[in-house]
Amino acid sequence: MEVNHKLLDQLLILTEEEKEIIEERKKVTKELYTSKAHFIIESEKFLNKDKMIMVRKHTRFVDFPLHKHDYIEINYVFNGELRQRVGGKEITLKKGELLLLNQHIEHEIKASNREDIVINFIIRPAFFEFIFSYLSSGNIVSDFLVSSLYNHTQNGQFLYFKVAEVESLQGIIAKILDEMMNPSTLSESIIKLYMGLFIIELIKNSEKVEKNVEASLQHFLVVEILTYIEAQYKTATLTELANKLNQPHYALSKTIKKATGHTFKELLQERRLAKAKELLEGTNLPASLIAEEIGYDNISYFYQIFKGKYGQTPKELRDQSKR
Repeated sequence: MEVNHKLLDQLLILTEEEKEIIEERKKVTKELYTSKAHFIIESEKFLNKDKMIMVRKHTRFVDFPLHKHDYIEINYVFNGELRQRVGGKEITLKKGELLLLNQHIEHEIKASNREDIVINFIIRPAFFEFIFSYLSSGNIVSDFLVSSLYNHTQNGQFLYFKVAEVESLQGIIAKILDEMMNPSTLSESIIKLYMGLFIIELIKNSEKVEKNVEASLQHFLVVEILTYIEAQYKTATLTELANKLNQPHYALSKTIKKATGHTFKELLQERRLAKAKELLEGTNLPASLIAEEIGYDNISYFYQIFKGKYGQTPKELRDQSKR
């Protein structure tokens, strides 16, 4: 793995938080990361409510005490190393390696030195709903993501990838970091696309994983359900899905609720509304046509559930996105 010296020089520059830590010998300022009594780092501290991914440099020179996140995190070592204790296991990430952590795992991090440049990818679990059509069940990475989204037992899980020599992965990360350090108006969209490719590459290189993840017999079913909804959201029905999976209608309904914590109708509505939001922000189609496009004949009902989900009417959301 070759070093991008220009990028390294940029990342070595001290942040304001790091300057304060050095000058005042501070510990972690907990309020910067959480408003909760327990140390659960909140995505809202880094992401506004409409943003799904944030890429930031890990703060050096200070120990991070035992904590969780309310998001999925990737620790990537750009230079140096990262020492941490994850789920009771000591791990030292080397240059080019990465750790994928779900929102239920506890870990504590030892203070990094000046040359230890670690990148944290902060990802809302909902981001992965957009790429389920590309995932296949039975793969350790896709199973991990399904479990992170729909596992209500709150099992702490992580995947440790020794991928320093995988040029395709390192190349994608380099492009993401370039967008992070030299942002443009399109950077957020570009990073989303790269992140989708990144997950696909992780799946392709899943043999390089040291794992701490429990497989579930329901993973296959959940992936099949989400893939079906993704492809057929306009006309999807529980009856058609039951026929495709050779499952009794009533039994499949119970299984979906148990596996995901949601009914089929709720999962379908969530995808339809996300698609409506995407069309409102990216096209000039009238809201009435968008409602029909996603499968709703009753326009009043569409307006009602849309406002219930996003706190705005379709027109208000579109107007806001154009500001």
